[in-house]
Amino acid sequence: MSNIEIQNGRIIDPKNGVDRVASLYIADGRVAGIGAAPAGFVAGQTIDAAGCVVCPGLIDLGARLNSIQAELAAAVAGGVTSVVVPPDADPPLDEPELADRLVHRGEEIGKARVLPLGALTLGLKGERLAELAGLQKAGCVAFSQANKPVVDTEALLRAMEYAATFGFAVWLQPQDYWLSRNGIAHEGELASRLGLAGIPVAAETIAIATIVQLVRDTGCRVHLTRLSSAAGVALAKAAITEGLPLSFDIGVHHLLLTENDIGFFNPHARFCPPLRTQGDRQALSDAAAAGVAAICSDHTPVGADDKLLPFGEAKPGATGLEVLLPLTLKWAEAAGVSLSDALARITSAPAAVLGSESGQLAVGAVADVCVFDPEATWQLTPEALKSRGKNSPWQGYFLTGKVRHTLVGGCIVY
Repeated sequence: MSNIEIQNGRIIDPKNGVDRVASLYIADGRVAGIGAAPAGFVAGQTIDAAGCVVCPGLIDLGARLNSIQAELAAAVAGGVTSVVVPPDADPPLDEPELADRLVHRGEEIGKARVLPLGALTLGLKGERLAELAGLQKAGCVAFSQANKPVVDTEALLRAMEYAATFGFAVWLQPQDYWLSRNGIAHEGELASRLGLAGIPVAAETIAIATIVQLVRDTGCRVHLTRLSSAAGVALAKAAITEGLPLSFDIGVHHLLLTENDIGFFNPHARFCPPLRTQGDRQALSDAAAAGVAAICSDHTPVGADDKLLPFGEAKPGATGLEVLLPLTLKWAEAAGVSLSDALARITSAPAAVLGSESGQLAVGAVADVCVFDPEATWQLTPEALKSRGKNSPWQGYFLTGKVRHTLVGGCIVY
């Protein structure tokens, strides 16, 4: 592993308040110095980052890896150095061997780090607890149901009690099963006009209210994934203000799009949870701008055939790993958020959710680094993506912000 000097770049490390043009020195896979070379440092390799931003590698709190090789290549092409993988794979990640295999396969590929979420319940059926201790030993960073509900509230209470006993974190997508089971789009005037079955905001708020009460009762550390509504954000923020061990994230598409982007039944605009109103989008944007929420890609590679179906039958989700950075920059510009604050939402904020020391460029930190040109524009076409999932509501658009280099553990992987 050779020493690397990244020269002439604008180093932005939100966690440590660094924003200046300087050289970054990397040795033995870690940050060895900023600005001044450490004693005896000889660069085996140099990267000229003139005109580029040098920041911590992005940490994505939600990315499905249908084809691990292609999706990890997509991750590093997007500057993402760590991906949190939901447990709703096939088969579900409910056994230690499966999690162990996933982590090792990621290490073999040698691109982005793979951080699996273990299944909270066997088969994600919401009934019997999975082998949480074994899953944690195998590398699972927390436990989740992905977007499968625990219909039985007592089962959820027992799971959270058990998790709290061992200090495990539980990640939940708040969606009441009974209110959301037949829904496709946000319940409102637009869905009625288009004849689409609706998912009311109450599906989210009822679930959050239940989870918050169980957090109060158990002390379990909970992370709420993919909030979609103003009312949901208000409940989550109130719980955080109360001092409960709760955090939440927002999918990047929900910061930029609303139910109106469904247009004439555009299947690329079908998400889970659904895109909601302009007021909801604004509340999500305000929460991210204020720093109370992390941003994730909610990367869901869907086969072309699954998006060619009518809106109600099309699989929800969009590709996200390679557009997380440019879409976050697009949101920040529209919301009047500084570049440093925007990068914090996809570096240090996700690291805080994970309780990890990554997501920073302090001397001694692991050298996971993203070098990107903030002015470069590129067109989002199927050919431009490394991911197997080519589906995106931004298909054909020009996006600003292009990754030039990605380093994981001090190795150049893109």
